Amino acid sequence: MDYNSLNDFLRQEYFGNTVANYLWFVGILLFGLIFKTLLSRLLSSILFKLVNKFSKEEHLPAFRRLLIKPLEVLLFLVFLYFAFQALNYPTDPSEIRKGDPFLKTFFFRTYQVFVIVALTWVIMRFVDFVGMVFKHRAEKTTSKLDDQLIPFFKDFMKVLIVIFSIMVVLGTVFGVNVAGFVAGLGVGGLAIAFAAKESLENLLASFTIFLDHPFVVGDLVEVGGITGSIEKIGFRSTRIRTLEKTFVTVPNKSMIDKPLNNLTLRTFRRVSFDITLTYDTTSTQIKNICTELQHFIDNHPKTNEDGVVRFHNLGASSKDIMVLYFVEAIDWTEYIKVKEEMTYTIVEIVERHGAEFAYPSQTLYLQQNNGKTEVPATLPPPEKVKASDFE
Repeated sequence: MDYNSLNDFLRQEYFGNTVANYLWFVGILLFGLIFKTLLSRLLSSILFKLVNKFSKEEHLPAFRRLLIKPLEVLLFLVFLYFAFQALNYPTDPSEIRKGDPFLKTFFFRTYQVFVIVALTWVIMRFVDFVGMVFKHRAEKTTSKLDDQLIPFFKDFMKVLIVIFSIMVVLGTVFGVNVAGFVAGLGVGGLAIAFAAKESLENLLASFTIFLDHPFVVGDLVEVGGITGSIEKIGFRSTRIRTLEKTFVTVPNKSMIDKPLNNLTLRTFRRVSFDITLTYDTTSTQIKNICTELQHFIDNHPKTNEDGVVRFHNLGASSKDIMVLYFVEAIDWTEYIKVKEEMTYTIVEIVERHGAEFAYPSQTLYLQQNNGKTEVPATLPPPEKVKASDFE
């Protein structure tokens, strides 16, 4: 095909557009589809310079990872606009006039909505990156207040961005008088307040948490029968990681209305149990055990001087010594380690004084010839007695 034939082919018209117009349309779309990822990476590198003052070069991969998808969508929409600009239309497609066909109005407004949504997505990912940078900085500080303020204000900014985007869609795409719309909300504000009563209460409760500081992120708390560490304080709820590693979401209103026990703020962990000794343990042995245990607890580096060891009860099958002490350890792992060490030593002290630990048991007497004959063996608890035990 020579040049003139090719030129004639490109000038052929179909539906008001030449073949060249359609080729330009397809070419621009293909260019956008092929190079949108490369262009989004390039654009993300340019945008990174805006935040380079308070971030580091090592954050660039994370910045790209957050922005590459929304930038790809936004760039494709831009190429889609230029591709359609290569075609001729019976009416101007760049604006909507009264009396325009429904399909033109529908597609034009849909395109505008997609562009605004894509821009909103980019801005929200940008906010996520800024929040991530400040979160890394907060982890290096000793204060835990900034650990919970950063996620809170990040979510707050994202809510404002979404509200602003909705207003832009209403005003730009659908031609709504935004100022009049906002003023009209004042009339129905009371009804909305009643409808969103629970949400408003939780929002106000979140501000109370930040002002009063009953707990911060990372604290171990007990509230409403739930025990766990605080992972995040949001607008509506607080997220707690329980000791069973489950994830519980508690409304902020419940966090301030119910009694809350902040276990992290305690200075000691309490340990209390009874040592049960057999009835053949002598009073001298009990006194020596109590004295040595008291001395051991008082002089242990991880306990305070409020420990108590007392012979306090004659049980049904044992002589009971009460042991009460407080471990100076906030961390659970350290607490368990100290408690294990203390328990081992307590067992050694009891064994060193020749005493034995008791278990629930009964002594059975059999009546023979109007007299008593004691069964020499100590029997197991009643529920475990079998006929074979008497054979």
